[in-house]
Amino acid sequence: MLALRLARGSDPAALARRLLLASAAAGVGFLLLSALARAAAHPEDGRLAGLRLLWCLVPLAATAQLAVAVARADPAARPRSGLDTAGHGPARTPVLAAISTAVAGLLGSALALLVFLHLRGDLSGLPFDGAATGPLNGGGSLPLGAALTLLAVAPATAAGASALGLRGTAVAAMPAPAGLPWGTALIAGGLALGTLTGEPTAEAADGWLPLPDPLDTMPFGVVGGWLLIAAGVVLTGPGLVYLAGQALSAHRPGALRLLAGRGLTEEARRLGRPVAALTVTVGAVLAAGELGALGDFGLFGTLGLTVVAAGTLGSVLTVAEQIRAERRPAMTSLVRVGTGRRALRLVVAARCAALVAVFGPLAWLTAELLTLAARH
Repeated sequence: MLALRLARGSDPAALARRLLLASAAAGVGFLLLSALARAAAHPEDGRLAGLRLLWCLVPLAATAQLAVAVARADPAARPRSGLDTAGHGPARTPVLAAISTAVAGLLGSALALLVFLHLRGDLSGLPFDGAATGPLNGGGSLPLGAALTLLAVAPATAAGASALGLRGTAVAAMPAPAGLPWGTALIAGGLALGTLTGEPTAEAADGWLPLPDPLDTMPFGVVGGWLLIAAGVVLTGPGLVYLAGQALSAHRPGALRLLAGRGLTEEARRLGRPVAALTVTVGAVLAAGELGALGDFGLFGTLGLTVVAAGTLGSVLTVAEQIRAERRPAMTSLVRVGTGRRALRLVVAARCAALVAVFGPLAWLTAELLTLAARH
């Protein structure tokens, strides 16, 4: 009840973030229900149904990352003396965040169920009734228990991720992120796995992968290589942001470069992974274009790509807005002592330019690595 009261009293920006999270959860729920409907329509092909469910983990991961960013930016996550008096101190904050996130996720899952049943033809009286009867196995049976279980996956995952994310903020930060060498190793391993897999087998040539042609004929090792490369790039994100901040503040920096560089190094852990995840998304889109599969994703592939793009971009924007809000008192103090607002805008521009200079080429490199692993 307290989480609902805090959510109802939030500002419009917080409500907009929760609405974005609910929309992402709705997209994941719709994809899971679609995979279940196809499995119910073709029970003999259980492997393909399992693969379709596994591919839903990608938008689910993007939704979980968005949930962490939204939970950290939520006003309810900030210390309040009134909450401490009521017995909801820092130890109970993750619980409040998990409940608020679960509510948003459940709303999204409910919306996904209504839209799914409507497009399937089970509900009538609205526009586009039964518009996707064929792809959604309209008129066929749908296991109720399995459907409700799948609909609970996105809210439960988002709630757990937000609770763990807020607990992680209480740990003392290390001087520098330590994920850069491990991420590089994952990228190298993914590239090696993709290139050493060999030519597509006869089974792969039949289109075992639920992706558009020609991606559906990729061997399993290539797909595993893609996932390792993506995970490696995300893992290197905090270290790259930290190095970008160090580069900005190197070699006798002035006040502007020093402020910009120190800001990036301080926020490397919080900003690095969302930016790296967005970089992977851009690189994957570029790779799909190079492989000639960008225009053939279809309804479900496009929905999954939209959820991933919205989740990663929303995470970056949410973290950036949170950092901006936290630095507002310091910026106000600088203005009071005579610092011009133009100089502060230049600091922000320098940070953005440094991120683009690092992650822009990384997006291109990610696309090339994904393409190289596929073409071997």
